[in-house]
Amino acid sequence: MRVGVVFPQTEIGADPAVVRAYAAAVEELGYAHILVYDHVLGADPADRPGWSGPYDVHSQFHEPFVLFGFLAAVSSLELVTGVVILPQRQTALVAKQAAEVDLLTEGRFRLGVGLGWNEVEYEALGKDFTDRGRRIGEQVELLRRLWTEPSLTFHGRYESVTAAGLAPLPVQRPIPIWFGAYSPPALARAGRLADGWFPQSRPGPRLDEAVGMVHAAAQAAGRDPASLGMEGRVGLAHGVDAAAEQVTQWRAVEATHVAINTMGIGATGIDRHIAALAEVAQAIGLPPRQVS
Repeated sequence: MRVGVVFPQTEIGADPAVVRAYAAAVEELGYAHILVYDHVLGADPADRPGWSGPYDVHSQFHEPFVLFGFLAAVSSLELVTGVVILPQRQTALVAKQAAEVDLLTEGRFRLGVGLGWNEVEYEALGKDFTDRGRRIGEQVELLRRLWTEPSLTFHGRYESVTAAGLAPLPVQRPIPIWFGAYSPPALARAGRLADGWFPQSRPGPRLDEAVGMVHAAAQAAGRDPASLGMEGRVGLAHGVDAAAEQVTQWRAVEATHVAINTMGIGATGIDRHIAALAEVAQAIGLPPRQVS
């Protein structure tokens, strides 16, 4: 099981030197990848009575693809979106951006995608919020073709490409696509379409039920459930020992990956995030890495 970290999007700030230092520390501690959340816009609660989203206009988010271009130059970590809100973005442009990240990282990239919950972003980006679940399957099909065929023609219900293609193509052909999944329809989509998935439940009965739905959908689609990756997430709200126990639990349910999330623990400044990751790395026996 590969252990990575969740990039502390809302707490790391906007200083590129800090971002660079964070990536270097994560790599030296022995973590395998950085997972990054995605939000393009935040709603202003002052002008939206009753707004209850977890993020708003004051929450800082680095744009994942641009951030990954920077991180590819300063580290050799695998880079993961967890998740890009695919239906609010242009599919061909996502394909191009993802291919570029895959090239810059020499194939160390996973594209995590999901539907999102923030209608504010869909409106501003000119995409329909109500049909996002129907569109994402067609988007995934087109992405994979764009990453593997130098020229193609594709005419679906929502997407059209006529005798065109990407150049250069990515290293991975196709780039692995992972789904964020919680609801039964999302879990079924993950089983049918994804190379891996990000559960929203911790190990226990709810996760067991979700795994069953994903695997059933995979089998119904003629796919081998054992071929699907699964990445858990571990927070530090209850301390390092509890986090280490959660890592053990994810390993026991055969997760292929896990990411340690230091957001929300009251860390002030990047040093506290790094210190917390160092404590977890020691607790789980993660071997440090020599970085040149």
